[in-house]
Amino acid sequence: MTKNTDSTVGSVRPSQLLWTYGPGALVDLPNLSVLTMGLGHWELGLCAEIDEPRLLAAVRQELGAQVGSLRRPPITEDDVDPLSAEALRGVPVRPFPRWLRCVKCGLLAEYDSGLFELVPDKYRPERTRFVHPSCQKGKGKKSDAVPARFLLACSNGHLDDFPWHWFVHGGPTTCRGILRFFESGASLQTENLWVKCEGCGTSRSLVFAFGEEGKKTLPACRGRHPHLDAFDDEPCTQRARPVILGATNAWFPVTLSALAIPLAETPVAQFVEEAWEEIEAAEDVGELKGILKSLKRQGRFPDIDRFEAQDVWDAMCRRQAGGEEGDGHVTEEEIKRPEWDVLTSPTTVPGGWPHFLAERVAAPPKHAGLLASVSLVKRLREVNALLGFTRVDSPEEVFDESGQERVAGLSLRPPEWVPANEVHGEGVFVRFDEQAVREWSGRRAVELRGERLLDGHRGWRASRGLDPDEHWPGVRYAMLHTLSHLLIREFALECGYNAASIRERIYASDDAAAPMAGILLYTAAADSDGTLGGLVELGKPENLGRILDQALRRASVCSSDPLCSEHDPGADRSLHAAACHACGFVAETSCEKGNRYLDRALLIPTFECRDPGIFP
Repeated sequence: MTKNTDSTVGSVRPSQLLWTYGPGALVDLPNLSVLTMGLGHWELGLCAEIDEPRLLAAVRQELGAQVGSLRRPPITEDDVDPLSAEALRGVPVRPFPRWLRCVKCGLLAEYDSGLFELVPDKYRPERTRFVHPSCQKGKGKKSDAVPARFLLACSNGHLDDFPWHWFVHGGPTTCRGILRFFESGASLQTENLWVKCEGCGTSRSLVFAFGEEGKKTLPACRGRHPHLDAFDDEPCTQRARPVILGATNAWFPVTLSALAIPLAETPVAQFVEEAWEEIEAAEDVGELKGILKSLKRQGRFPDIDRFEAQDVWDAMCRRQAGGEEGDGHVTEEEIKRPEWDVLTSPTTVPGGWPHFLAERVAAPPKHAGLLASVSLVKRLREVNALLGFTRVDSPEEVFDESGQERVAGLSLRPPEWVPANEVHGEGVFVRFDEQAVREWSGRRAVELRGERLLDGHRGWRASRGLDPDEHWPGVRYAMLHTLSHLLIREFALECGYNAASIRERIYASDDAAAPMAGILLYTAAADSDGTLGGLVELGKPENLGRILDQALRRASVCSSDPLCSEHDPGADRSLHAAACHACGFVAETSCEKGNRYLDRALLIPTFECRDPGIFP
């Protein structure tokens, strides 16, 4: 639920506050445009805590040890009285951009200039709007006022109002005449959109705000963070670019996610891992008993009654003696490695672990030489945390060694907590035979195909000023990633789930000591839609073999062939080869790499390439 200081103005789903409308993002409501404020404006007491030690440790490595918790955004129940104080429970927002336009007379001014009036609707919040009460063309009625849909943003994460007075007058000016927005043609192309100053008569088309003309007519970035009510102390070195309200490049989330998995072999040891921060200060069993009673009253650990204080103390001593706690930067592989160990374990989780339950089944007979095993994950829990955001450029373009400082923060000071959400679901885990993958990757045809993808990777990064040799996931990852997308598309046709509700998690590493080659496809939804059992059923040998054959058969010919199969990533500096929306792309909410590093030729023969496919 989003709100301002006076009234509720609309609602969004909790998950959208991580992926679409987090702090610093614009929420384009039917009649308003509002900006989600930073964490310093949120009411911490309304944000319930989420327990996930592995993810919290990873967040601390990224943002600092001061991060104390992961918390859900505040949620308002549907049946709350709109006139009650609880109806104002939600995420704080404010109108942005500040400039509004009257739909009748074209008046262009700030919403707090006194020329516009806010008309709230407590019973229908989506109808809350601004009006122009003194519009001369309103015929005695109040005319609606809508947001002026032009903004300025830069790749340092700054966002600002469009400088309308500066733009119309071609630079700094003392003229503060009334501005009018009008159209000169039948189409809404930028050359037909004009702004005129009634004070001096100057007018200018918005076509001069874009391209090379925009570089000459727009001012430098002021370093503004409106969600924090702050400006950067140092001058911004990035060029301010005009963006349209609602543009997808205005806000990219930077997130971390982890599956809730058992971290120990026994239930009591698992409890110690989860509650370590709360119980590690205990100096003896007596003091530990008091801490356990306090945790029981808080209700954070539902199974705490199962453990005796002495057993917990013994497990604590074993943990300290084992020296399990590590240091250093937590990478994506380090987050996935414990998950891989659990998913590839030959036994199910002992003790009835509440968030994870898997059962190993045989691989489809036809593909038994290539697939080592299949696991039916009947219960899983995924936790996602929001670390920050970028603008103009996606995180893959700025979130690396050379540009990590360009990720905008969620609060003015180092955050003491970050927004998170948890979702429950089910899935299918497919593990490849390591020896078969190594033999395949050593073939000359595969090496040549990998070099083709690597050329595209290097060109893509070089064109963005990044180190061209960094962050290459490898041909093994591209093969697994492509198969994952083909299975997602096929599963969606078979199991009845929405394709966008099926997600992937790729486990790929060619480390000789600890290799990984597997795919986890899972549903993750905030409601029961993620746990209906349909996906698990498709993982059984008699079903998975048929579905895998169907997916490969469909991928052998694309409706965009031969253009799709002949696509050269090195020629246009792209990150995919034989893949497109007709054959290999999926919803970006399902893909962990934004539909990058895909190539059908690594799986099966295509029109252009016959040899590198791993499937015979």
